[in-house]
Amino acid sequence: MNKSAVTRELIQDVMNNFSLPHTSAHGPAHWARVRYNGLLLSQYSGADPVVVELFAFIHDSQRHNDGHDPQHGPRAAEYALRKNGVLFNLSAEQLDALVEACRGHTNERLNDCSTVQTCWDSDRLDLGRVGIMPDPYYLGTAAAKRHEILELAYARSIGKRSRVLRETVSREMVDLLRYLPDNDDNFQRDRLSD
Repeated sequence: MNKSAVTRELIQDVMNNFSLPHTSAHGPAHWARVRYNGLLLSQYSGADPVVVELFAFIHDSQRHNDGHDPQHGPRAAEYALRKNGVLFNLSAEQLDALVEACRGHTNERLNDCSTVQTCWDSDRLDLGRVGIMPDPYYLGTAAAKRHEILELAYARSIGKRSRVLRETVSREMVDLLRYLPDNDDNFQRDRLSD
């Protein structure tokens, strides 16, 4: 398995700058599911898994609230621009794709770039967490529109329990949690209340 593009330093920086509670609908659990969805879809779409993985942890990290925040995508794009060369190293092409994916993930529907579209689809497959069943009309990759992928992603997003789903989300959360600081009292309290 390839090494993750998401480093301990990136996770710490994202978490330190995340202004919402860690239990937010747009927080760490969502990022982990988007990462899982994206890496799964990239196997079919040919998307750049490095960009997809970074998108998962950056795209909602600059939100000011869980409601209407139309500038969170552009703020996430600016964050990616500032952190390239500091917390991760992308080529110009990769950075352009990450910036475009972050900037347009809320308002755009389709993109000709398979990497950008995979990012958007991986996020949209997690809409069940806010009570919305993903609509294939808003998905652009053939893999995301597959019935079994839609159903399993929806089940993960609403926390439906099965051994396979529990293991999948648990592995993703363990990966994420190992990067978080141990001394974050708010996070520890949030994690214990789940």
